[in-house]
Formats: sequence, structure tokens, C-alpha cells
Amino acid sequence: MNVEDAIRARRAKRVFSERHIGDDEVDALIESVRLSASCFNNQPWRLVFCRNSESLGPVRACLAKGNVWATSAQMIIIVAARASDDCDLSDKRSYSLFDCGLAIGQLQLRATELGMIAHPIAGYDPTRVKQALEIPEEYVVITLVICGYPGSDDSMLSEKQRAAEQERPVRKPEGENIFFDAWGRSSAD
Repeated sequence: MNVEDAIRARRAKRVFSERHIGDDEVDALIESVRLSASCFNNQPWRLVFCRNSESLGPVRACLAKGNVWATSAQMIIIVAARASDDCDLSDKRSYSLFDCGLAIGQLQLRATELGMIAHPIAGYDPTRVKQALEIPEEYVVITLVICGYPGSDDSMLSEKQRAAEQERPVRKPEGENIFFDAWGRSSAD
């Protein structure tokens, strides 16, 4: 699979099988993050790979009700960063959030190449996640990435989620969020 194929195949699916994620696959995901670009090569991301019941159980308990489907995943990756690992920009932008997004984007593509799902979510209690995994106070838990191999039992999905699994969500047309040479200018202007 080439990069374009992985981009087109990547989906934030919600139905997982019980298939074990092996060490080789985890190592491949880690390497995809390690090689990601970051501002001044700061590599601000900190990832916690939860793979066993002792870590998965407490993290699953922190999920929002709408993410009950994530409890069937074989692995949950916690993505965190802290301000002191960010670039020192004069306007004080939180650039580390972008760096973490780049890293997880690469992880998603590598997971897709490996036949896996890597679905980032925002629906969880970050304070409880930090407590459950003893993440230091100065870190912000940015996202949880729900990982596993595709499955077929969609019984934990709502009707809306079940329908969304069937086809790729509609993307905005180019002129709505992609501009050329000035804000609001489409390629046709």
C-alpha cells in the first residue's frame, strides 16, 4: 500500500475484532510516531500504550457514553504533551498540539497499512485518564487513539454510528475550507 492508498483507505471505524495486536505491529506504530516531523525536533508527544486489562480497564471507565464501542478495542493510546516541551514562539501558540496531530496522522496511516483501525476520540474525561495512568499534572491529555483490527459485531453502536460505518462521511467541497492566494478565494476565482 502506498501513501495515497493509505490516505484513501483510512477510516475512523468503530467495530473491532478480538484479534491481538502483536509487538511487531506496536513497534511499527511507535516508529511511525518517532519519525514524525516536529517544531525544532522537540518531539513533544508522550504516548501511553494501554494493552492489558490493568491499564485498559481504568481508561475504558473514562470514556463518554457515546464511545462505549471503544471498550472492545484491543489497545488505547493516550496522547499527551506539556507546555515546557513546546516550541518557544514569540506569540505563544501551542504548536505542540499541531506536532502531536502530525504524529498521530502518521500513526493512523501506518495502522491503515497494517490493516488496523486507529480512531482518535475527544469523548473522555481527561482528568480521570490522568489519574488512572498517573500522568503528571503538567501534561494535557490531547486525545485517545482507539486501536484494533476491524471486526463485524456492531451491537455496541448506536443506529447513527452503525449508519456511519457503511460509507465515508461526505467531505466539504474545496472552496469551503481550501483557499488560494487569499482567504475565501477558491481555485475558480
